[in-house]
Amino acid sequence: MTATETETEPATATQTSNPERKVPTRRISFEESFQGVPRHFAADGDLIHSHVAAALSAVFPDGEDFFVRSERHFRDQISDPALKRQVAGFIGQEAVHGREHRAFNDCLDQLGYPTKRVERITKWGLETRERIAPAKANLAATAALEHFTATLAELVLTSEETRALFGDEAVRNLFLWHALEESEHKAVAFDVYKAVGGSERMRVWTMNVLRFGFVGVMVIQVTAALLFDRETYRRGKLRRSWRGFRRSPIAQRAVWDQLRDYNRPDFHPDDRDTTELVERWRAELFGDTGTLNDKLANAAA
Repeated sequence: MTATETETEPATATQTSNPERKVPTRRISFEESFQGVPRHFAADGDLIHSHVAAALSAVFPDGEDFFVRSERHFRDQISDPALKRQVAGFIGQEAVHGREHRAFNDCLDQLGYPTKRVERITKWGLETRERIAPAKANLAATAALEHFTATLAELVLTSEETRALFGDEAVRNLFLWHALEESEHKAVAFDVYKAVGGSERMRVWTMNVLRFGFVGVMVIQVTAALLFDRETYRRGKLRRSWRGFRRSPIAQRAVWDQLRDYNRPDFHPDDRDTTELVERWRAELFGDTGTLNDKLANAAA
């Protein structure tokens, strides 16, 4: 069967998702809070952690748009009503993520980070991929990259040390909210991929390529940005920052092992039960006395 033929197959499963999963779209804005963000906003003005957070934010807006397009392509093939609702929530959440990170990237651009240049490169690269690759391959990439974001999100939500690394409160709040919503919809793209007959071979092969490719792109991006940062050349600063980064939770083997778990034949994102974690942070951020309620324009249940 050809790639074109497989792309037009109807959904083969009627019940592919957890019907209890809630994926709410929150209308939120952090833009005003970004006004006071310092250039090196990470804890203690750390150089590398600031650039890593900026590099991630730079690829998010156009990456989120790519995810939305990849899922929307198959939306009409989904017969499971619960999964259909979750796809709608996924699209809503990712659209807001893109908008808020674009606003943050505008702020970082003014501070001297190359975020807008990275946005243009990311947009070009993903649009080129969409013209060349089959739609199901793009959905496989979306599912794989969602495992990346879910892994990082779980780290942010579980590790106080990781949250502290963001330093500036506005930046920390942005990534905390993003982490919560990535955890809420972490299985949606995977379930859509399975529902429309995505193969195990493509799923695992795609992750193997992206696991090295995405990390490699981040390394190149951060290195290039550091080369144009005057603070990099201040005596001892880069060395101290590198030592701190090597000890940070994001650089530990456990993160890489969690990414590799995606290759298991029976893998599913819900194998790591983060239900209690999500409920805790929903209450803390958006409960009756939620710390981010003041950022909400409205909330959808």
